[in-house]
Amino acid sequence: MTSESANPSSTPAATRSMDDIVALCRRRGFIWQSSEIYGGINGFWDYGPLGTELKRNLKEAWWHDIVRCPGRGPDGELIDMVGVDCTIIMNPKVWEASGHVGGFNDPMVDDKETKQRFRADHLQGMFGAIESEHAPAVMKFRNNLVDTTVIPLRTFIASNPSEAVSILEHDKRMQKDLGIRKIRFTPEHVGERFRIALADIGDGERCYYIDVIESGLLEKAAERVPSPYTGKPGSLTKPRQFNLMFITFVGAVQDEESKAYLRPETAQGIFCNFWNVVDTSRVKVPFGIAQQGKAFRNEVTPRNFTFRSREFEQMEIEFFIRPDQANEWYRFWRDSRYAWWKSIGLAGDNLQLREHEKEELAHYAKEGAGVCDIEYRFPFTAPGFGELEGVAHRADFDLKAHANACGKGDKLRYFDQERNERYFPHVIEPSAGADRGTLALLCEAYTPDGARPSGVFMKFHPRLAPIKAAIFPLVNKDGMPEIAEKLYMLLREKWAVQIDVKQTIGKRYARMDEAGTPYCFTIDSDTLQDQTVTVRHRDTLQQERLGIDKVQAFLSEKIGG
Repeated sequence: MTSESANPSSTPAATRSMDDIVALCRRRGFIWQSSEIYGGINGFWDYGPLGTELKRNLKEAWWHDIVRCPGRGPDGELIDMVGVDCTIIMNPKVWEASGHVGGFNDPMVDDKETKQRFRADHLQGMFGAIESEHAPAVMKFRNNLVDTTVIPLRTFIASNPSEAVSILEHDKRMQKDLGIRKIRFTPEHVGERFRIALADIGDGERCYYIDVIESGLLEKAAERVPSPYTGKPGSLTKPRQFNLMFITFVGAVQDEESKAYLRPETAQGIFCNFWNVVDTSRVKVPFGIAQQGKAFRNEVTPRNFTFRSREFEQMEIEFFIRPDQANEWYRFWRDSRYAWWKSIGLAGDNLQLREHEKEELAHYAKEGAGVCDIEYRFPFTAPGFGELEGVAHRADFDLKAHANACGKGDKLRYFDQERNERYFPHVIEPSAGADRGTLALLCEAYTPDGARPSGVFMKFHPRLAPIKAAIFPLVNKDGMPEIAEKLYMLLREKWAVQIDVKQTIGKRYARMDEAGTPYCFTIDSDTLQDQTVTVRHRDTLQQERLGIDKVQAFLSEKIGG
């Protein structure tokens, strides 16, 4: 591959206008708002012809490199990877076992004036006001639990006793897996409000504590905390819990018995089918299961174009390993996934790898385990970064949770023939967003250039470009259209190509620049004489003559296929 197209633009994200990128996406048919003719619907997006090809190219590159042609692992052996395609709606018990029903909630507050909505636990002062006002009771309860300082790591707001009990009972099922040895819940708290937090009490020991929140305390805190939007205190509502899962019903009757959920992630389908894959495929640990598919989260505040949407697509790997190999496999997937994003065009300063701090660890993450994010500097996050893919050591949390929830427990332990032992494999999970990946490719490719008629060109890596090549007859006569069509019919057997006979050659080049087409082939009067065509290179604007019988080999060398 030539250097002109192998490395994408390294224009800093801060110098790019997100408004201009969104406008180009709409104008050229990359992305449109869903149901636009009816005013749209917030958090949902449609992909047009060019966007569909771009996103499909990203997904196919991922599937080819991850599932069909993976490389060698840290042990020097070829990686064993298989794919599954699971349903969007699953038995609701799946989401109870995974923790989504009990804990997939965000406490939200509304600005009464502007109707803007914010995460309560992101508001500076909200929980500080609660603790300072309720300090004696909080400290009394803490001292009964353990005589040390308790540092909150994860917080839930429960608006009624049954909800608090539900959350706590769910976490009790995780007690053994997380190594938690102390849980306290006394009858005196019934009828009150609760804050339930996962806490670290030193020396790696983790416990739960409950703060009793007196009636009206949340309202008092909301009165004192200023709105992030207006800066005015007293304009926020009290925190309310929002479950992020979409609820639906299966069958003719809509009641609690028929309630189901749209999946909030694709991973649980993989975990539930782990034993089916082991029984029907010739796989053994270490091996991976990959899946691409839609997921749904009822985001309270979808924003930043397609970055945070309510319907999105994931590309996930669950890689199953022996527990004692977790560190080396985590490092392998962390580094290889970061290198992969660089290889398809995100190779500049806008990409970074960030390890999680201790307080960021998810509930399934093993204490001291590796968790990192591959992040991209989007124009709307600059100078900061937004998550593109996460790589996490999930330990054996999921397989064990589903084995216990379905009633089979230790019977579902994996049998390792080489070691003659049974265990629940640990999991390394690289989980990427196809929509966020597509958005990152669009932002990285957007390259202003005042010297071009279009004023901008999309510098996609040729492997990801929606259109690989365009064929232009210089004029729509003298046999040129016939030669162009013959070349077009040849090339479209392998690549996504277009033929364009309308308007001036300059306007046709401009259209292809905005589409990100790497190469344009023009049939002109010289073609009639010597059977050569003009090749225009998108990135450099260089032009050269090439025999028409060499075009196919030229594209194979530059793009592959």
